[in-house]
Amino acid sequence: MIVKSDEIKNLLPHREPFLFVDKCEIIEVGIKAVGYRKFLPNEFFFKGHFPELPIVPGVILIEALAQTAGIVVSKGFDENKEDKTVLFTSVSEARFRKPVLPNDDISLEVEKLNNVKSVYKFYGLAKKNSTKVCEAKFSAMITNKSSSEIL
Repeated sequence: MIVKSDEIKNLLPHREPFLFVDKCEIIEVGIKAVGYRKFLPNEFFFKGHFPELPIVPGVILIEALAQTAGIVVSKGFDENKEDKTVLFTSVSEARFRKPVLPNDDISLEVEKLNNVKSVYKFYGLAKKNSTKVCEAKFSAMITNKSSSEIL
């Protein structure tokens, strides 16, 4: 199932310029997905990172992986989905393998490792074509939007 930009905005609270997933292919709801992002030359961060050699910051790649995980988890919400959100809580074992440059098309593969109650742990792998550019393990929790209460 392919989730496009308009539906992504219904699943995540992020908006431009901080929405880093153009579309997402859900492989298994709540478990596994592949997001896609083309980093255009006019991205806000390229002006300062770095003016002579623009490179997508590693934290943006991690954020894109986390947003992809947020989409796959949010797509699995059964009821009251309007009142739930996914919040990034930790990152570990992050590795940056190759730089991501303007006009690079990146795939963002995420897979749930486990979850305990409302805290989910994922493994994410960002690739340019078949080349690894970034990988990490990270966690997120489901909260109630209106009260910031952990579910």
